[in-house]
Amino acid sequence: METTAQHHALTKNQKWTIASTSAGFALENMDVLFLSFALSSIIADLHINGAQAGLISSITNLGMLAGGILFGLIADRFGRVRTFSYTVFIFAFATAAMYFANSITLIYACRFIAGVGAGGEYGVGITLIAENFNHHKIGKMTSVAAIGGQIGAILAAIAAAFIIPALGWRALFLFGVIPVILTYFIRRHLHESDEFIAAKRAETDPKKRVRISALFKTPKLAYQTLALSLMVVVQIAGYFGLMNWLPSIMQQKLGLSVSGSSIWMIATIVGMSIGMLTFGNILDYFGPRRAFGIFLIASALAVFSITLAVNEVTLLIAGAVLGFFSNGMFGGYGAVISRLYPTEIRSTANNVIVNIGRAIGGFSSVAIGFLMDHYSLIVVMGFLSALYVISFCTMLTIPNLKKLGRTNEG
Repeated sequence: METTAQHHALTKNQKWTIASTSAGFALENMDVLFLSFALSSIIADLHINGAQAGLISSITNLGMLAGGILFGLIADRFGRVRTFSYTVFIFAFATAAMYFANSITLIYACRFIAGVGAGGEYGVGITLIAENFNHHKIGKMTSVAAIGGQIGAILAAIAAAFIIPALGWRALFLFGVIPVILTYFIRRHLHESDEFIAAKRAETDPKKRVRISALFKTPKLAYQTLALSLMVVVQIAGYFGLMNWLPSIMQQKLGLSVSGSSIWMIATIVGMSIGMLTFGNILDYFGPRRAFGIFLIASALAVFSITLAVNEVTLLIAGAVLGFFSNGMFGGYGAVISRLYPTEIRSTANNVIVNIGRAIGGFSSVAIGFLMDHYSLIVVMGFLSALYVISFCTMLTIPNLKKLGRTNEG
């Protein structure tokens, strides 16, 4: 009879899977945030205008969408482990190449290629987790991996604080080559899951191509894919609004002063990380409809907590609470997508759906900036709140989420 200790023990491949994906997400997020911290220095150094600078982030997101589609298809055709290492390799060298970018055109090229690698890495990493853990653990494990991304954000803030003043913004991007080391350990210690190997052996035609059209094969499946994409758009839009604009909103609209944006960011990231772990456990125990329902409604209400902040302490608490609910859900999307789509199209589904969300949701900063210029803080918060309500209503209309139900077997 299996003991409790044996039941909870992780295999060697499971340990390497969660370690590699967590590290990969951390380094990917660190790479993305390098740009945020270096942007003002890039503008000054290359004498570019705000529109040109804003386009850098948009081009990165478009690269993520392209990479998500490309490497999702490759991973479903040729394997997860090898593809995962390739994506890490690509965004690492493209990030380091920023050191040599002496024009805005070269920066655009580097960021697009980095986006291709980063966009491909997410879905492949999530799929590795989904195929190496039991269904009742997927939510928790994908959330643990997502927390790795938040650690990467903190590392980016620390690195930028020390490197940019001393060595300049170019030197910061040289640290992007660090993930190359990760690829060595991935290829050495990880192997394909039994589920993927079995699926490949069961194929009647080994040369059969994986196509994006498989995500839209029937009207019901097409609706599911589009509905999940909309939910991720809201997730990403809320994240960008939270991280890019709320500190400025508080300082400009309420006259509050925060002692360094890094303090606010770290408090918010801590809230996000706790939220991710909590959401993962709720998802595994109660199922996706209850988990997303609780967090989406709470997020719609929590955005208004920011308007109640009257000093730095209450602002930090409000930011942590909002981060807990609004970004706590992020790891859950990969878990749900991985269970809704079959093995042969799983990486493609994860990458396409999430990177559509990134490409469209990333433009929320523009919308929020417009609202800030023309309307009150209540209207801005109302906009974000409405997005979460729309996502909640959309979630309720996805039939297959009911079938997932509660995964805990007691």
